[in-house]
Amino acid sequence: MKPNRKDTKSVDLAKDTVSGTNQFLTTDQGVKINDDGNSLKAGERGATLLEDFILREKITHFDHERIPERIVHVRGSAAHGVFELYEDLSRYTKAGIFTDTTRKTPVFVRFSTVAGSKGSPDLARDIRGFAVKFYTEEGIFDLVGNNTPVFFIQDAMKFPDLIHSVKPEPDKEIPQAASAHDTFYDFITLTTECLHNHMWAMSDRAIPRSLRMMEGFGIHTFRLVSSKGKSHFVKFHWKPKLGVHSVTWEEAVKINGADADFHRRDLWDAIESGSFPEWEFGLQIIPEEDEFKYDFDLLDPTKLVPEELVPVKIIGKMTLNRNPDNFFSETEQVAFHPGHIVPGIDFSNDPLLQGRLFSYTDTQLSRLGSPNFHEIPINRPINPVNNNQRDAHMRMAIDKGNAAYFPNTIGGGCPHLAKMEEGGFHSYEERIDAKKVRDRSSSFSDHFSQPALLYRSLHDWEKSHLIDAYIFELGKCNYGTIKERMVWLLAQIDKELANKVAIGLGIKVPKAIERPVNQNIGADADPKKHEPGAAKNYLEKSEALSQEHLHSDTVATRKIAVLASDGFHMKSFDKMKKYLEKNNAVVVLVGTHGGELTCDEGMQHPVGQALVTTESVLFDALYVPGGKSSIDTLKTQGKVFKFINESVKYCKAIAFDGEAEELLELSAARDFREDKAIFLNGTPAHFAKAIAQHRNWEREEKAKNIPV
Repeated sequence: MKPNRKDTKSVDLAKDTVSGTNQFLTTDQGVKINDDGNSLKAGERGATLLEDFILREKITHFDHERIPERIVHVRGSAAHGVFELYEDLSRYTKAGIFTDTTRKTPVFVRFSTVAGSKGSPDLARDIRGFAVKFYTEEGIFDLVGNNTPVFFIQDAMKFPDLIHSVKPEPDKEIPQAASAHDTFYDFITLTTECLHNHMWAMSDRAIPRSLRMMEGFGIHTFRLVSSKGKSHFVKFHWKPKLGVHSVTWEEAVKINGADADFHRRDLWDAIESGSFPEWEFGLQIIPEEDEFKYDFDLLDPTKLVPEELVPVKIIGKMTLNRNPDNFFSETEQVAFHPGHIVPGIDFSNDPLLQGRLFSYTDTQLSRLGSPNFHEIPINRPINPVNNNQRDAHMRMAIDKGNAAYFPNTIGGGCPHLAKMEEGGFHSYEERIDAKKVRDRSSSFSDHFSQPALLYRSLHDWEKSHLIDAYIFELGKCNYGTIKERMVWLLAQIDKELANKVAIGLGIKVPKAIERPVNQNIGADADPKKHEPGAAKNYLEKSEALSQEHLHSDTVATRKIAVLASDGFHMKSFDKMKKYLEKNNAVVVLVGTHGGELTCDEGMQHPVGQALVTTESVLFDALYVPGGKSSIDTLKTQGKVFKFINESVKYCKAIAFDGEAEELLELSAARDFREDKAIFLNGTPAHFAKAIAQHRNWEREEKAKNIPV
């Protein structure tokens, strides 16, 4: 007999759990929590304390929520490479990786999306992880960053909340790998420190053209420590040699359907072909005495240091030159940790960084199953490991001797301690004289100035894309109050931005809203101390924040589709192909059928992709050679015009030769004859120059209504 569900106590209890209105937040042990927004620190700007049982419980539970996937950064792609130093920085640090210009330091780099599962598509709108493992002669140094210079939150205490909000909603596990839903925007609008990185996520940076065309950032402020004990603050930057480029949201949606592995395949193919991705490594170095020089707090991970205030000093280059041999053994089992540092590098009191120093070890214990994860080949340092750690699950080392303790005489006193001059790690001796508090500094409370700087710095086409992203994302939310809160917050950043988003949503910008009590401060804290102030303008624009200023002049690794059928004009095709390939572009013959095409000189040419098996969004540019027979066939194929029209709509470079003019006239390209990136019988050099600019965004407004 089935139970009467209306009368079951378990259902009533579940209902109470969901809809209770008088419930205090507690620990798993039932202790009521006074402050769930701040870790326990030695002073407002001090280091996080290990005794913070609330932080440790919260992070530990969060770290163990998924088996066996990572909880965040699940879907990844990786490669081996090498780092080379341009300049000796011994005046700033004793780290050999930054002082010895003769070294070639092996690296392993993993790129990833944050929110989706292992099977999610590559081109979700998302922040991208950019983690680099340096196998230095002094030990492992992990620089675990993202493709944005800031993060969503200021204190590690809020990390589980952030990820719970952006992950698929737990009642229906929808949406996958997407932030366009109520729980995320509910959290964002109640946690205004998130607004800066959220704007980065709504920008084109969140849908990169290629992993090889992303910047990388260490996000946190670290320290460089010299052999004399002198400390400088430092922020780490990766600058791609190919420039910084993205795709439009419409393209991303189509690419995910056409090739969900687009980024993974792109990285793999580039390395296999010998077109090794390169990034230059740069540092923003700030003397410790300048810690309080700026209108923002260096310890706040939601703030960047504009390059106009502190230039990025380029000190080296990283080249990725080898694909993994086994995806699981390397890409899946690699364990990064921001606490893996070497002498000459040290931490700041950034409260997000401080929490990560605990979290990353804890999560590896769950994901890789043992404290011996360092023995997995991809995680092993290249220098010898000697200590008294023993046993535990999956121990690989066969330790000899009977003295697994220190100090000892039975083992000859080994392994013994290393002095600083012998490379022994010595933490920077920072003075701490503060009360033990669960709070954060009021200098972290400026939540609007840097998002406003970012918006002002974007080019018009970038602003347009960002506005469309906000409209799309908020349009997926069902709660009107959440939409209104978000639009009101945007108005505190930029009124033009808020007005355009509101128009797209069909609502008005509220003049005022009833803001909920700030739950990210303690229940007894003074709300005025942490109330975000009005946006300040300490810098009008920063060119480094706009992709308009971050392109390169090379067509290397760019993929150009050549639309053709039997009878295409050999001479024009051969001239274009040779020029592009000489400049390391990838030319793909897209035929009306598979196998081979016969040109007008009777030669056979292998088809790279049949028209039916590929899409224009997978290419950077389009070329159509002449040849009457070829054009007569192409103009009967509906997908040919889809190919051309999409290329026009998404502002790509297009070249037509000879009889291909007929396709120009029959397609959307006819309305763009004067466009600087659409050519009829143009030279290969001019076509290549247009490809190198990535897109002609001047075309976008006129082309946006082209049906495809």
